[in-house]
Amino acid sequence: MNQHYDVAALYRFVDLVSPERLREPLFELAGTLNICGTLILGNEGINGTIAGERSDVIALLNKLGEWEPKLANLAPAWSAADIKPFFRFKVKIKKEIVTLDVEGAHPDVSVGTYCDPQQWDEVLSDPETLIIDTRNDYEFKVGTFKGAINPETRGFREFPQWVDENLDPEKHTKVAMFCTGGIRCEKGTSMMLNKGFKEVYHLKGGILGYLRERDADNSLWQGECYVFDQRVSLAHRLEQGTYTNCGGCRMPLSEVDRAHAQYIKGIQCGNCAHLYSDEDRRRFGERVKQQNLARARGEDHLGLSAAALKQKRQQARQLRQARSDASKHSDA
Repeated sequence: MNQHYDVAALYRFVDLVSPERLREPLFELAGTLNICGTLILGNEGINGTIAGERSDVIALLNKLGEWEPKLANLAPAWSAADIKPFFRFKVKIKKEIVTLDVEGAHPDVSVGTYCDPQQWDEVLSDPETLIIDTRNDYEFKVGTFKGAINPETRGFREFPQWVDENLDPEKHTKVAMFCTGGIRCEKGTSMMLNKGFKEVYHLKGGILGYLRERDADNSLWQGECYVFDQRVSLAHRLEQGTYTNCGGCRMPLSEVDRAHAQYIKGIQCGNCAHLYSDEDRRRFGERVKQQNLARARGEDHLGLSAAALKQKRQQARQLRQARSDASKHSDA
């Protein structure tokens, strides 16, 4: 029987002193409340997505606000899941709560113009607007806004270089940017203003905020929205999407991708089959078996070891780079 989970996506840019002091109290409380997900803390604030029963998630956030008043009254964006979205709970301490790796991008100092969904549709309908999807290439391919540009980045830290090489403040006078939940664009629009772009807009609440309010027949969104949890993708009204992750390279797979001759559920897809040996496939198959047994017992299966996960992520990055290089070569 499926269990219902309330999923809370949240962030706030604020100066935090010694954010590492919050790690252990959060970890202990999350264990008590049976909350899963990830919170990222840094000197510039908090970012993350966590899930559990709504009352428990609210209890954790309220307690966090008591421990650190600058994080009081967080207003998460809520969605729902009928499967456990995350295997465990993690607290990470990082230099940046969303990694852009440029100096001077401070959303609490300067940021672009926020748009609600109706205003966003109006901005996008202006032919003078340059629409930029700030997410990664594989996210773009799952779904995006009509007319959006794909920078073909593999990570957000590549975005500043793409801007320098492709955009001109004098030529591109009206820019609209969007991302999954809004946090990447908070930093991205701040950076754009620092680079001299004058009219910069971003979607308040991100794609998820837009999809929460829109039906498919009243929307400029095309496709589904990739999310970084076990749901994989969400559609309009934040309903469960149709994508799954490949058990090998972790790339999102559509129904068409899963019909590929080389696709084996939980093991490989047409994108990554050539990366693995028969021994790899045997090990992956054993993992799938253990996952199915754990599911039948009503237990969580935590999957790969940290080392194996790291190897898979490296292979996925190599795959994306190879695909990107091949695409650029074909366009030359």
